[in-house]
Amino acid sequence: MTRKPYRGHLITVSFDGQRCLHAAECVRGLPQVFDTAARPWIQPDAAPADEVAAVVRRCPSGALRYELVDGTVEVPPAATTVERAADGRLVIRGDLRIRAADGSETAEVRATLCGCGRSANQPYCDHSGVCGDGH
Repeated sequence: MTRKPYRGHLITVSFDGQRCLHAAECVRGLPQVFDTAARPWIQPDAAPADEVAAVVRRCPSGALRYELVDGTVEVPPAATTVERAADGRLVIRGDLRIRAADGSETAEVRATLCGCGRSANQPYCDHSGVCGDGH
């Protein structure tokens, strides 16, 4: 996975395109910051850092992350939650350690995992398979 940082004065937002499921929480939340028609498409200084961080936390896949200039990063919720979406994806939030088939492990706060086993980006969902009710 490759994360690209977008640095602002008070916040850096990083993006992993392999993890993005195009839920568009970012674009709907702060279109002046997250504009897919602009280059670069993320402008962290176009809104207050706390608002940018709040929208990043809405990203269900974990493709977006943030770090404030003082080193503050997203704190996981007190309880881990797992929710199966209608299409079979597993949307999880918490203090996560996700281990891939190759044994590599990553620390996460948010992730959407494959529920059907067909994702080319295991264990993360990439919408390439048929899950749950046939989507």
